[in-house]
Amino acid sequence: MNSSSNAQLLKSNDQTYLNITMSLVQVLVWPFISINLFMYFTFRAKQTLRVEPRYLLFAQTLLADSALFLMTNFSVITINQYRLLPIGFCIPFLIVMYTFNQVSPNVIVAMCLERYVAICMPLRHVNIFSPNRTLIVIAIVWLVSFIKPFIDFLILLSVVSQGYFKRLNFCYYEIMLLAKWHMMLRGNLNIMNYLAILVVLLFCYGSIFRVARRASGKDKNAAAKGHRTLLLHLLQLFLCTLEIICPYVEARVMEVDVEIYLILRYFNFLAFTILSRAIIPLIYGFRDEKFYAAMKTYACKRNHVSSRKLNLRQCAK
Repeated sequence: MNSSSNAQLLKSNDQTYLNITMSLVQVLVWPFISINLFMYFTFRAKQTLRVEPRYLLFAQTLLADSALFLMTNFSVITINQYRLLPIGFCIPFLIVMYTFNQVSPNVIVAMCLERYVAICMPLRHVNIFSPNRTLIVIAIVWLVSFIKPFIDFLILLSVVSQGYFKRLNFCYYEIMLLAKWHMMLRGNLNIMNYLAILVVLLFCYGSIFRVARRASGKDKNAAAKGHRTLLLHLLQLFLCTLEIICPYVEARVMEVDVEIYLILRYFNFLAFTILSRAIIPLIYGFRDEKFYAAMKTYACKRNHVSSRKLNLRQCAK
């Protein structure tokens, strides 16, 4: 889609509808950013959380998802306001944004394996997922998340001239996928990637399910909780998979009806980009008793500090 077709696309839509959908996006995005950042600062403030592997992994999703929300929100606002940007600016922006987008599904795999080892091989958990080894896993997750957009960038360099980066356009990932075979390759790689993640999740789910059936007492409760956590991870993976499919569906719909395309685009962003990443805070934030207790403690401390500052200001007056 070039700049002229983008202009025609936006001009054909009712401005009131665009303003309503834009307001809805802001209402949903900023609360999730605030919750994620509050949880991240809770993690940083509690020493016991910073040495446990599952919370170290959880912190990566909080950072990556918060950054993804901010960058995606910026992209949506520029499209809504018809702000064309240099492609030379958009390309690195999109590489970073897509890297953040890939962190959550990759961290899901690491989290599931960590739970699998903790429940099915509890005596080896301390050695396999030590803090240092968990940091290595985190580095691998970020590297793997960066590889795909970087390869897309290298392919783009081989098919365009330097003048392409001086053009003005909207910042959406498809400006890096000019060749039809490149888009097909990316689609096939995404399918293979999510199938591999699904195999790992199903393996962990089946193993923990067997342990839950054989266990008793405290071990049975831990296994049952891990079993429910993996079910939520499977739901999140399903939503992430739908998010990957969305651009291909949107491209087909756009050829038929522009109005339906814009409605579908905003729905996909709200339902899959935001909702799929709201599940992780639900799993490791409010469901986790240890982390939830740490959040309450951190909130009380912050409230106490704020109250003291307010009292000092009142005394100074």
